[in-house]
Amino acid sequence: MSEVDWSTPEGLAAITTYLGGRIPDWRAPVAHALALSPATSSPEWEFAHVNAPGGRHALPAVILATVLGHDGSTATLEVSRSDLQEAVASLAPAAACTSLDHPNLAAWRLALAEVESNPLRTMCAVFIADLADPVSSEADGSLRSRLV
Repeated sequence: MSEVDWSTPEGLAAITTYLGGRIPDWRAPVAHALALSPATSSPEWEFAHVNAPGGRHALPAVILATVLGHDGSTATLEVSRSDLQEAVASLAPAAACTSLDHPNLAAWRLALAEVESNPLRTMCAVFIADLADPVSSEADGSLRSRLV
């Protein structure tokens, strides 16, 4: 990619396409989110932002998949603090596009702050390629319950 334009929606779309093309067998998930383990005895995973079907936040999905070495298929993957720090650093230039909001970046930063203040909490990325796919984890089930 010769010239990277982080300041426009068209530039972000081109970056998304480029990064997706670098992942073997990449397919953009229909839904995805970063999940944070519960801080209480509640079994529910926490999601600061959910990328629901029909959403337009494909760049965060491809960035997180790149960091985690994932192809976008339905899966739940453990996310370390360093993984999320790398993803935040990779997505941060997108804030130059002021005509769009960046809820994933905000959610990821909140999750980092939470795990830094409470190291017992864990994180995972949930990717859903097709809503008809089997549920891959409790976090996946929690995410799907928010989609209906």
